[in-house]
Amino acid sequence: MTNTEKASPLRVIQLTDPHLMADPSGALLGVNTRDSLDAVITLALKDPVTPDLLLATGDLAQDGSEEAYRVFADKLKAFNCPSVWLPGNHDHGPVLRQVIAGTDHGRRQVIAGGWQFIQLDTSVPGKVYGELSAEELEFLSASLSVHPQLPALVNLHHHPVDIGCEWMAEIGLRNREAFWQVIDRFSHVKVVLWGHIHQEFDALRHDVRLLATPSTCIQFKSGARKFSVEEKAPGYRWFDLHRSGDFETGVCRADDFEYDLDCNSTGY
Repeated sequence: MTNTEKASPLRVIQLTDPHLMADPSGALLGVNTRDSLDAVITLALKDPVTPDLLLATGDLAQDGSEEAYRVFADKLKAFNCPSVWLPGNHDHGPVLRQVIAGTDHGRRQVIAGGWQFIQLDTSVPGKVYGELSAEELEFLSASLSVHPQLPALVNLHHHPVDIGCEWMAEIGLRNREAFWQVIDRFSHVKVVLWGHIHQEFDALRHDVRLLATPSTCIQFKSGARKFSVEEKAPGYRWFDLHRSGDFETGVCRADDFEYDLDCNSTGY
């Protein structure tokens, strides 16, 4: 490579909260979750820049079934790139781990394109809220200590900050103070990324970019006091990550996807 040439940025995409089911006709508030995921994947594949890595940040299955995880794995083959998966509150951890055993989907730490990616498990069996165990916090600290020269992206399922949505205040990351105590020790953390909230979120905490992404199925109404959904299209997030630690990111939505959303539901 000559001095005038620049390395291409690492293209990463995030898919989150597909809520797949064993039943191919399985729907969430009137939206077939397999169809909506297909629409998002089709949109992502139209981008001329092919992804180098895919982050799947939880609630991969609504019913925790083996079939749902196998369907998800099959659909991701369309990208022809590695993917790493996190469990969410709707996932069944033992089944998920059984399905991905022997694959790269369960990697907790990935080094690629001059960046470090750290995957944290915030799921708590039987609970909607999230929590990081002492072991997870130690893993986070140890992983960040090993490669201080690499910009880091930390991803998890539950939101570690207030998102201004009252009904979700109690179902985020419970021990967020402990999480931030670790993050604040490492200046090379550039991004904290999550799912769970079914809406776009973009903020800054000190020098760390805080990002969340629309679900590939239904969307929760931002700023809502109680459970509310809105008729926004499913989507995904993309990143272009440079070795310098700089990056660009954006959200794309499958606006052509047609669905009949039950806007009167009080939960799911």
